[in-house]
Amino acid sequence: MADRTPDKSRRGKDLTLSGLGLRFLAALSLVLATYNPSSHSVFAWVRHAVAAGTLGPEHLLVVILLLIGWTVYLVASFRSLGALGLTLGGLFLAALVWLLVDVGLLKADSVAALTWIVLVAIAALLTLGIAWSHLWRRLTGQLEVDDD
Repeated sequence: MADRTPDKSRRGKDLTLSGLGLRFLAALSLVLATYNPSSHSVFAWVRHAVAAGTLGPEHLLVVILLLIGWTVYLVASFRSLGALGLTLGGLFLAALVWLLVDVGLLKADSVAALTWIVLVAIAALLTLGIAWSHLWRRLTGQLEVDDD
């Protein structure tokens, strides 16, 4: 008879729905902090500071922190999905948005609305890139290992 007790070495390593949600919230925070149509973003903050001549070290520090976040997400996404995977994921999200707009569940009747939709789709794609190794293992039972 096989031992059915959970493997304690795997505890905390499996991706849960809440873990996926937290990854999405982190990606969405990164994307929306960088830019969003409401003008409550680092992009708008820096642009106003440049226009007013008040650009300072606090702006540089926040921009560097955002660049670190983007680097982590983009490198992880490219390593796990590759260019083809990112392209297919982007195409899938574009088709999904088109479907949701077509059936009336999503309104893309203005540039601002379309911008919000694109920003959420970018966050979803980054989330897929960050979580792909966990999802791949769950779907196939195979581990992905970097050789470098």
